[in-house]
Amino acid sequence: MTVPAGERGTTTVAPRAVRRIAERAAAEALPDGGSVLRGSAGVRGTSARISVGVRLPYPVRADEAARRIRERAAARTAALTGLSVPRAEVRVDTLSEGPAPVVPEAVEAAPGPDGGRPGPRIRAERRVPAAVLAAVGAVVCGLVLADVVAVRFGGAPAGWRTAVLDWAATHGPADSAVRIGGAVAALAGAWLLGCALLPGLRRRLRMAAPGPEVRAALDRKAAARILRERALGVPGIVRARVTVRRRRAGVRAGVGYGDPAEVRAEAVRVLDAALLELGLARPPALRVRVRREAGLPEKSVEPVSVSVERPDAAGRTDAAGQSAAGRSDAAVDGARDGGEA
Repeated sequence: MTVPAGERGTTTVAPRAVRRIAERAAAEALPDGGSVLRGSAGVRGTSARISVGVRLPYPVRADEAARRIRERAAARTAALTGLSVPRAEVRVDTLSEGPAPVVPEAVEAAPGPDGGRPGPRIRAERRVPAAVLAAVGAVVCGLVLADVVAVRFGGAPAGWRTAVLDWAATHGPADSAVRIGGAVAALAGAWLLGCALLPGLRRRLRMAAPGPEVRAALDRKAAARILRERALGVPGIVRARVTVRRRRAGVRAGVGYGDPAEVRAEAVRVLDAALLELGLARPPALRVRVRREAGLPEKSVEPVSVSVERPDAAGRTDAAGQSAAGRSDAAVDGARDGGEA
């Protein structure tokens, strides 16, 4: 006996179950020391969208780790739920702190498959403006539709609609209220156009594309934290302040012992290597300032500027970050315990 297709029932996988599966699958691909922070999932028909936030150990190639986690989460979720996963997102929310790593020698970063060019820029979702606009539009359209339906069935028009029409009939463009309302509407329209057209996320630095259809970005605060840890690992530096912009990275270091000129040269070498290891599409220009700490003999040290060069697809080098643009969005202050000679 064959049961008709309409009477066989349906199988529904709840978004909560999809989220748990995606989190477990992402945990299977994490490097040692990493962890899954939180995840989300949405199910529509036979497809699902998943998003997972992770913590990665430092140092690690964030783009490669995120690619492995994304592929693992998408494949395992599709295999265990029977749903297609057209979109899977992995967010690197934070880096776990560990012991100070050994400072490697400065090496040139190898260009990616696209010649080291930046991948597609990640655009801000801007959920709040979209939700507010949708809610206001739904309320206004619902009120107008209800009143029109009531009038069609023989009812009287609503008082608020007749009042609005009467007010609009007696006020022209020369009235102050109309001008103010028009200015407010123009500003709101310009703001909505900016939200729709501009990518946003100015606090993130674009990373080199490791492959097609891959987008990666690094938060400025994370980049500043990495540079600060590397700077504090230089012998002689007891205090460091790092500011990372889109085109320039500034480091102010306090020297507790040693020759400031030698300390500065070592700091430039270490930070130059750290910038290359970040995997940025356009590494910012490095500017290092070094001075003696209070209470120690003063010795003036001139600041030094370093431009990080990356080879393009033709093998030529182009100095990145020659002009400083943007504003400072990340500043980290701190002092390392000890360090006195």
